[in-house]
Amino acid sequence: MVTVKPFRGLRPVPEKAEQVASPPYDVLDSNEARVKASGNDLSFLHVVKPEIDLPADIDVHAQEVYAKGRENLINLINRNILIRDEKACYYVYRLQMGNHAQLGLVALSTVDDYDEKRIKVHEHTRPDKEQDRVNHIDALNAQTGPVFLTYRAHDEISRLLDLCTQQKAVYDFTADYDIRHTLYIVNDDELINKIEQAFQKVDYLYVADGHHRSAAASRVRKIRQEKNPGHTGLESYNFYLTVIFPDSQMHILDYNRVVRDLAGHTEESFLDSLNEQFEVQKHESGGKKEAYKPEKLHMFGLYLNGQWYRLTAKSSAFDENDPIDQLDVSILEKNVLKPILKIEDVRTDQRIHFVGGIRGLGELERLVNSGEYQVAFSLYPTTISQLLNVADADRIMPPKSTWFEPKLRSGLLIHQLD
Repeated sequence: MVTVKPFRGLRPVPEKAEQVASPPYDVLDSNEARVKASGNDLSFLHVVKPEIDLPADIDVHAQEVYAKGRENLINLINRNILIRDEKACYYVYRLQMGNHAQLGLVALSTVDDYDEKRIKVHEHTRPDKEQDRVNHIDALNAQTGPVFLTYRAHDEISRLLDLCTQQKAVYDFTADYDIRHTLYIVNDDELINKIEQAFQKVDYLYVADGHHRSAAASRVRKIRQEKNPGHTGLESYNFYLTVIFPDSQMHILDYNRVVRDLAGHTEESFLDSLNEQFEVQKHESGGKKEAYKPEKLHMFGLYLNGQWYRLTAKSSAFDENDPIDQLDVSILEKNVLKPILKIEDVRTDQRIHFVGGIRGLGELERLVNSGEYQVAFSLYPTTISQLLNVADADRIMPPKSTWFEPKLRSGLLIHQLD
């Protein structure tokens, strides 16, 4: 059984929501964020990427950066750009990208559920990134970016959330990649109680995106609990901001790879070495070269010297009964990246770069054609059932296994720590 709670959301006034809402802090680097926020002093990037308002050479983990984020958040509040609801509410967030739509609940989840593994994870966290989120939450006294959770779809919850959308939305706008963002406020006490009770029938939630924010919420709770002799477990730091979507609506895109060199191989010897664990074929359509997008699991695209190839993993390349070994990211790492391209640790090796599927296969071609990278791999997306199976087995996926789309916007709802 999991617990979700309504909260008094800090959010933009409706007429400013589109200006305030920004991409999540971790999908843009500092330079991209500076460009994105240029000319828009209301952009929430000034809060979640506050280094953009400081000298370009500043350490992004310096205390001045977190202090600037706090200053920028307070400024938005003082200008009445951000307002706080008078009563605790749930919020329903609808995302639509093309023909795909998903409907989720914005609520507070409990640190207890995370610590006691009723909220399951599938990734390791990096200490530096985890500490960054601890510092950010602590300095701003707020959780500014929601953790993206999922659960096995539940008919009663789906019915209740659909009911919430029968009212007028408080926000409704279209942002990057033509993604439509619609938000509804749920302030009816009876409906709030029904939603809370329905989630008590859910055994587990799963972190889809936001492992560092989840871990940071747990650490902030521990820090504040130790400083509070009157700790009751009901303080706001015992909860953290989440958006919860059913697994049936989750949309995972491919998460592709590019590598700078062939680790001493010639093109011929590299292709020959792939034959041991893959069937390798040139990919052409109607006599023309075109990008290869894998059609199903265990098939890969390879782009090398202007030519696309189709790779099909042989049965010897993976163990279909192992939830980790059967992942395509694992197959690629175990059979190509490590033994052939000599990339021992994809987390730290600077020769490899990861490209989210939203950028398209043309981005892989561009990177290789530029000469900065020599080879690219396109992958079939990890499935949501694979993710849940890994988490249920208490296992950890390789880095950069999933790219969820559409992305949430930051700044539409903030959880202040009273």
